[in-house]
Amino acid sequence: MGLDTKRRTKSDNQQNMAPEPVMEVKIPPRDDLAEITRSTRDLPPAHYTFKIENFSLLANAKIDNVESGDFEAGSYKWRLRLYPNGNKKNNGDGHISLYLAFSNSNALPFGWEVNLNFRLFVYNQIQDNYLTIQYAKGRVRRFHGMKTELGFDQLIPLTVFNDESKGYLIDDRCIFGAEIFVIKPTGKGECLTLVKQPVIDTYTWKIQHFSALDQESYKSQVFSFGGHKWALLVYPKGNSTEKGKSLSIYLVMEDFETLPCGRTTYAEYMLRVRDQLFGKHIEKKAYFHFSNSIKDWGHLNFMSLDDVNALPKGFLVNDTLAVEVQIQVTTVVKEFS
Repeated sequence: MGLDTKRRTKSDNQQNMAPEPVMEVKIPPRDDLAEITRSTRDLPPAHYTFKIENFSLLANAKIDNVESGDFEAGSYKWRLRLYPNGNKKNNGDGHISLYLAFSNSNALPFGWEVNLNFRLFVYNQIQDNYLTIQYAKGRVRRFHGMKTELGFDQLIPLTVFNDESKGYLIDDRCIFGAEIFVIKPTGKGECLTLVKQPVIDTYTWKIQHFSALDQESYKSQVFSFGGHKWALLVYPKGNSTEKGKSLSIYLVMEDFETLPCGRTTYAEYMLRVRDQLFGKHIEKKAYFHFSNSIKDWGHLNFMSLDDVNALPKGFLVNDTLAVEVQIQVTTVVKEFS
């Protein structure tokens, strides 16, 4: 039996080879047309309104754009620049083109730049609301010496704008507007750090003549930790609903008035009454954000007065009660520029 063979040619190989993938090159959209959102709202523009009468005369004039006067927003002066027949140099043909322009009357040093986000508006006189055009996602734009104008080449199609039934151009009158939000970094900030002591210091307060105490509450001497001043507060006969039943113990931030309004200092700490005979201490943890409105926090029913006064238990020795606190974690805030 003969063997049927076939000589493979170059063209045969080419026919059986998979075609090479073609790399797709995507051309990014023009910056001024990318990620623009349009919405409506009832509230008028916060910073400037630009009303134009006899718009058709402007549209038929030989000038390609018209500017508003200077107005101020964010400590800078601005202008609106309108192209009634579209900015044909920037793909605005067939549209209204509207831009925010940085006024030449601003006296700024060499190398200046201003960062902001802004919205431009067209008033709908029938719906009594504003078409709002802005960059999506609150995009921040940068004005500088080489870029003194930003806005929208295709703000609204002329076919829509010139149609009186749409409401934007009524009796040959129209209204535009602007809102500008300048971002001015203050150069200030703060660094918040949770500080955990590798070796925990203990503050011990020995309250002598405990059984003879006749005031509602007593406070220890002041001690320092984590950049703040603290003290222990004890109610020997109990506080509030625990009067006559429990020993009440609190940690007090003594310099709470130095905290700025709204600032808090977080602390994790252990409150303890020592068993002076057998070492079986009673201790309870506490966690709290101290502020200039709440300066003390602890345990209302730390332990029963029966246990405190039971001499065999070892908490009260020679009429002295030993109360302790260990501040384990606290926040430290440092301002920086």
